[in-house]
Amino acid sequence: MSLSARQILDRLVAFPTVSRDSNLALVDWVEDYLAGHGVASVRVPDATGTKAALYANVGPEAEGGLVLSGHTDVVPVDGQDWSFDPFAVTEADGRLYGRGTCDMKGFDALALAMVPHALSLDLKRPLQIALSYDEEVGCLGAPPMIDAMAAHLPRAAAAIIGEPTMLRPVTGHNASVIYRIHLRGYEVHSSKLPEGVSAVHEAGHVLAWVNDRNAAIQGEAPNAVSAMFEPPFTTVHVGTIQGGTAHNITARDCHLSVGFRVPAGDDLERHAAALERFLAELNAALKARRPEAGVRWERGAGVPALAPEESGTAEGLVRRITGDNGTHTVTYGTEAGQFQERGYSAVVCGPGDIAQAHQPDEWIAVEQFEAGERFLRRAVETLAE
Repeated sequence: MSLSARQILDRLVAFPTVSRDSNLALVDWVEDYLAGHGVASVRVPDATGTKAALYANVGPEAEGGLVLSGHTDVVPVDGQDWSFDPFAVTEADGRLYGRGTCDMKGFDALALAMVPHALSLDLKRPLQIALSYDEEVGCLGAPPMIDAMAAHLPRAAAAIIGEPTMLRPVTGHNASVIYRIHLRGYEVHSSKLPEGVSAVHEAGHVLAWVNDRNAAIQGEAPNAVSAMFEPPFTTVHVGTIQGGTAHNITARDCHLSVGFRVPAGDDLERHAAALERFLAELNAALKARRPEAGVRWERGAGVPALAPEESGTAEGLVRRITGDNGTHTVTYGTEAGQFQERGYSAVVCGPGDIAQAHQPDEWIAVEQFEAGERFLRRAVETLAE
């Protein structure tokens, strides 16, 4: 007996798959669910063996299929004031409350509910299910999963990444990357300031560079693709900074993060290269003052942009089903850029409002959940045409 989409959602939300913890219990359940429908699945574990992505091919081993992609991890509930059990689905006032109902176990449940529907059709092309891990901490789990799919499954014609968009086709999103920077100074009593190097003072140069970079970027005329975004330009942001030990000691250490969010029409690498050149110059200047001083930096994995595709298969499919021909872009990142980077036509489209993601009492409207099911049923039915 097949489970309804709502019953699957109940099961998925009950697994507390916060990104810092394992998702294997959920993966076990999905694996058994698929096997119960005669569908084999493949795990792609992380390096620790405590997490895994999972993918499956439903239907013929033929090219031109459709990927339904979601992530299994959720953000923590620590410190949030919930009115309901966050790891159970509670229906009230036309809403389904629970961690991940919106972002994005709602879509995951709908995608899995499509498996028996797909099997009931005379499919000419396959439905492919792709569920990742660690999306919430930098989209870390999708790349090895997509690489494995590309190597072992027939190439799909389109990938729908079901982040909440109120079922609007989002065809572009920002790239992003974070640099973690460690400035090392030389401690002396602050009364002998010229003899020391304050890492906190030197961090001021990094802050000045960020402010100057933002001003310069915003003075540039955006190209046609960047103009589709809001804001239509790259932003540079210092999210955290910590340093120093006492008011009367020059700070030996200061740590800060510098992040870039880059619309698809811009080149992330030109900004990253500019920051690295500046940091190398600052490092040399500090070492010239004291050999113990300097700058070290580490570049995070980053998320590639999703660029609007000319006559894109994924976009065309979603527009045909929804009737939405509007231009929709977002400034956050998703795994869609990672699919596109690997040669898949990709679009972001899923039920729910991103404004509810990560919030206490996270919810998805029942109407959106049901509309998402109708949308995916029609998408899967195109595989039988």
